Amino acid sequence: MGERAATDAKPHYAGHRERLRARFLKAPDSLADYEVLEMLLFNAIPQRDTKPLAKELIEKFGGLSEVLNAEEARLREVKGIKDRVVAELRLAREAGLRLSQAKVLKKDVIGSWSALLDYCATAMAHNPTEQFRILFLDRKNHLIADEVQQKGTVDHTPVYPREVVKRALELNASALILVHNHPSGDPTPSGADIEMTKRIVETAKPLGIEVHDHLVVGKGRHASFRSLGLI
Repeated sequence: MGERAATDAKPHYAGHRERLRARFLKAPDSLADYEVLEMLLFNAIPQRDTKPLAKELIEKFGGLSEVLNAEEARLREVKGIKDRVVAELRLAREAGLRLSQAKVLKKDVIGSWSALLDYCATAMAHNPTEQFRILFLDRKNHLIADEVQQKGTVDHTPVYPREVVKRALELNASALILVHNHPSGDPTPSGADIEMTKRIVETAKPLGIEVHDHLVVGKGRHASFRSLGLI
């Protein structure tokens, strides 16, 4: 009987999981980052206490957002990170990205500027390398496409103005918003950023394509070429 009772006993973390779920359903904002991450790991690691791993990931990367955006190779440096964990974290990130995108897709992005900035930050702020993407708009400034054009190194992304304009013509876009990130976290435009933007504006204008803005996304900050008087 003693052996059977020990076998049937729930693991020590089972009650904790139930309590954490109850807290989350009652007040999601009350959970700390590591607790949200802990819950994300429930499905990936069903037979182990996920709190220690969640805390270790937060400590290593600095926060929940940083964990969700971490490169797979760096995630796997942490003991206990296997395919199921990587997939669960990627799923959470993708869900958040699509939620942010839905708030701007096929809408007047000029009138939804705050939502647009949130989307750009979600998509790019924590990328470890530079990424250049273009938001293609129709005549009503509705977002019709969002495409990553180039990926580069930690401080440089090659951009070809003719390719940018060619793609705009293919999509029948009337306007563009250029977006790229600075992995350093400082969104201050560089001289190369300014020159590249100038060349795109000059190439697009004769074809009736307007460049509304160029956003540089950092960590928790952004810079707008339009606001800075650079466009």
